[in-house]
Amino acid sequence: MSNFVMPPTGFGPGSQPLGEDDELQYTVMPQDMRTYSPHTPEVDDASKVAAGTALMHEVAAACAASAKDFQSRSFDLSGMDDENRRFIADTLGEGEVSIRMRGIPALRAQETFFAGVWLIRGEGVDRVEVAPIPALAIERAFNPVRPAELTAAVKPAGLANAPALLSELIDKSTSFDGGPIPHVINLTLLPHTEPDLEWLDVALGEGSVTILSRGYGNCRVTATALPHVWRVQFFNSMDTLILDTFEVTTMPEVALAADEDLRDSDARIRDVMETLK
Repeated sequence: MSNFVMPPTGFGPGSQPLGEDDELQYTVMPQDMRTYSPHTPEVDDASKVAAGTALMHEVAAACAASAKDFQSRSFDLSGMDDENRRFIADTLGEGEVSIRMRGIPALRAQETFFAGVWLIRGEGVDRVEVAPIPALAIERAFNPVRPAELTAAVKPAGLANAPALLSELIDKSTSFDGGPIPHVINLTLLPHTEPDLEWLDVALGEGSVTILSRGYGNCRVTATALPHVWRVQFFNSMDTLILDTFEVTTMPEVALAADEDLRDSDARIRDVMETLK
């Protein structure tokens, strides 16, 4: 390699000797990655939360079953008293993934400490659901909040690749057969302009489901109004967009609890219940 393309020497932090009062400054690295840690709910009298304890054992069994068949199982909390509800909420805690599902009624799903175990709340709705993703998140996803204008969307100046991308998405949406392998368009790797993104947003419209995962950075998954088409965006811990894609699929894999997650949740819930004996 010639000297022309080699990095210069003798420049930058650490290249020069430090004086007595100098201090080498390091770049601040991302911190606070969330990890699972066991949590034992505070219970003064176990007999008062017998109903909640029994339900938690049912939830654990549902995790094991859903890990095999990936079916949704729900548990209604509306008939429980306030003490048992508080016990269940304390036991389940709050995890990294939240889902907004617009419609009637509007619902919010919050994943708990246990992957694949969701608290679903809304007007007249209070339940625990065990599933890779709540069933209504799939059912309501592409109900249009803002209709897709598709090729009728007015084209602004400065369009580059957006019309070709829209044609590809319409074709893949129309021919989608429910298969497990998604069709992915990676905008991060494709040349595009700001008018491209704005026009695609209008052309594809907006669906009824938005998913936010908070972990080592954030992931935002948004349904469009074009069936089976999702926008998936990853942000680093500094909230900078680092990956921007469209996925044609039933539900992006990043939003789903895997079978291993559900089996782990089964074991972890049983461990927590053992501490209450």
